[in-house]
Formats: sequence, structure tokens, C-alpha cells
Amino acid sequence: MSNKAKSPVISLFGVFGAGNLGNECTLQALLYNLREHLPGAKVNCICTGPGEVTATYGIDAVPIKTGDRKGKGPARSKIFRILRKIVVGIPTDLLRWRRAVQVMRGADMLVMVGTGMLGDFGISAFGLHYEILRWSIAAKLSGTKLLFLSVGAGPIHDPLSRRFVKAALSLADYRSYRDSFSKEYMESIGFKRNADRVYPDLAFSLPRTEIPKRHDRNGGRPVIGVGVITYFDRRSQAEDADEVYRNYIGKIADLVRWLIDHDYRVRLLIGDVVYDQRVREDLKVVLEAQGVSYRDGRIIDEPAESMGDVLTQLASTDMLIASRFHNVLLGLMVTQLVVAISYHQKVEALVSGVGLQDFCQDIEELKIDKLIEQVTTLDKMRDAVRPKIEARTEAYRTELDEQYARIFSMV
Repeated sequence: MSNKAKSPVISLFGVFGAGNLGNECTLQALLYNLREHLPGAKVNCICTGPGEVTATYGIDAVPIKTGDRKGKGPARSKIFRILRKIVVGIPTDLLRWRRAVQVMRGADMLVMVGTGMLGDFGISAFGLHYEILRWSIAAKLSGTKLLFLSVGAGPIHDPLSRRFVKAALSLADYRSYRDSFSKEYMESIGFKRNADRVYPDLAFSLPRTEIPKRHDRNGGRPVIGVGVITYFDRRSQAEDADEVYRNYIGKIADLVRWLIDHDYRVRLLIGDVVYDQRVREDLKVVLEAQGVSYRDGRIIDEPAESMGDVLTQLASTDMLIASRFHNVLLGLMVTQLVVAISYHQKVEALVSGVGLQDFCQDIEELKIDKLIEQVTTLDKMRDAVRPKIEARTEAYRTELDEQYARIFSMV
């Protein structure tokens, strides 16, 4: 028997090592389950931050894309930029194709790992979507099995992105989506495969030992987690993007003030250690300008550098109000009581799947009075809601166990 058969090589692809704690949560869940099902497998990662991934998870990692220039440099004429693309850009891209094929020749399976990689919220056609297509083609040229595993899809507004995504998906040996919205969206833009499946987000398969037990209120002042996001607009292209952001900050400040005035403590949470620092700082400026102090213990604003930090912080709350997808997901696993401020259809699909569709609002149409009503109503229902949410998340874990058994039998 060959060494390859004895020790299968599994390559994982995604935006990892870049500070998005939701993505890291997904990667950690898959790694844990991969090692449970294929304990002898060799695992590597094709990712955004290979150094961080290797340091955190102890696996080999390579960058998705090599040779990027750092910084814009001095302004150049249009002719110069065109000539540079021809002389430098095309040969560099060809080398990237060659490198992708070389990496794939050593792998038995390439897994496109969960996350919302098949939507264009913050993703350009010649950014991640082109790279997904490149590595998918490289896998097929190398005889490597290609899987898209519980991925999020849509909306995809850019026509070229749509072509890249559909082309990559068409090459896969296995496809599953993390919700019905994603599958139905792909069908709506002309990609329909009857064998495609819907399985929960991979983060629902985090090891039970990683999910902390939530604290017991014991009659003390309740703690409400408020997950914040540096949000501008759905397309990140609107002329009034700053106004959208300022309106969001103002409404979150109104919410925090109401919670404090009604004898709640507030714990602020983030989901991205890079992008969400701005919203933390800006919210503090707005609140302190309105006379709300961070020094009296009513607002808890501690940094989070890892998924473990976020889970620990969630465990100290009685309820969560949040926007980031994986903050909402982890909140469902820890507190079971979540009110969602949705910036994307994936958030609505997530809370609807566990029966909390009445406790969700669109981020750009957010009404504070309604949000307060949702919080107080859910708090009154907590004893009835929690067992149902816990049962649903356990069912998700069982479904994912079935999926892992299915895909790893393909190796």
C-alpha cells in the first residue's frame, strides 16, 4: 500500500489567520472533526494568514495568493499601469497557477471550508472568487477531490463573480450549503444540482469541551451582550456609507443607554479583531459624549483576541444582541437567547432555523423601540425558549456528524 493511501493529505481553503473570529471558529470545528474521523491524515491550509494559522493550529499553511505588492506606491499614468500588468501581472499570475497545481498534486482532498465565501459582501471578482476558481481547477488538474463544505452563498451582484463561483462549484465532487437560502440563491442564478445538500454551519460541530457553561444570574443584575460590527452598507459602495455607519452607531448607543437605565449591565463583543476595533472606539466616544461612563462597571468592554475569548465573554451574559453571523451562532450555543440585528440574509436564515425569526431586525431599518420590545419579550420567554434552542443546536451537531462520515469516507 502506498504512503499516500496510509496517510491521506487534506488541504483546507479559506480566509483564515486574518482576524475574523467566525472564520477561525469554522476552521477549528473542521480540524477537530477531521482528526476524529481521519486521525492519521496530514492536514495543511491554503489561507490568508499562513503564519498565524501555523502558529495557532500547528499545521502547515501556504498563502492563497503570493506576490502581492505592499502599498500603492507613487501614482502612475494609465499607460504605465497597463504596461505593468502585461509585463509583470500576467507572468506573475501564470506562476500562481503553476504553484497551485504543484501544491494540489500532493493532496488527496481540497475542502473549501464553510464561511460566506460564495457571496460578494466585501469580496471582489478578482479577489477571493478568482482564487477559489484557480484552486478548484488546480485540484481537478491534479486528480484531487474537491469539496465545498457547508458554504454560504449569495447574494452575488457582480456578473464576473457569478461566473467564477458557478464554474468552481461545477467542478466539485461534493457540495453542501449551510442554509436553504444559499442553495436556493445559487439555483436562482442558474446553478442547480439535485444532489446538492443543506447542512448546518460547521461551527455547530465545535467540540462540546469548547462550549463554556453560561453563568447563573442568581438574582443579580442581568448582563446583556451587545455584539457590534463596523458596518457601512451591504455593497460597501453607497455614497452615504458614512451616514449609514453613523446612524448605526447612534442607534447602538441608544440601546446601550436604555439597557443601563433599566438596570442591565452591558458587555460589548466583537467578531473581527481587525475591523471591529473601529466600532468599539467610536461607540465609546459617542457614549462618553452623552455622559455614559465606562468606568463605573455598567459597561464591560474587554478585548477579544481569539474565539475562546469570545466564548468566555458570551458565557458571562444572559442574552445576546448581535449582528455578526458567528457571534449570533455562538450565542445560540452558549446563551440560547439571541436577538439578531441582521446585515445579511444569512443571519436571518440562521435565527429562522432555530425558531427566533420574530427576534430579528434589518440593520439598516433598525427600530430601537421594537428592539427593546424584542429583548424584554425574549427575556420573559427564556425558560421556554432555551430547551428548544439547545435541542435544535444538538440536532445540528448530529447532522454534521453525518456529513463528516459521508465526506471522509471519500478519501
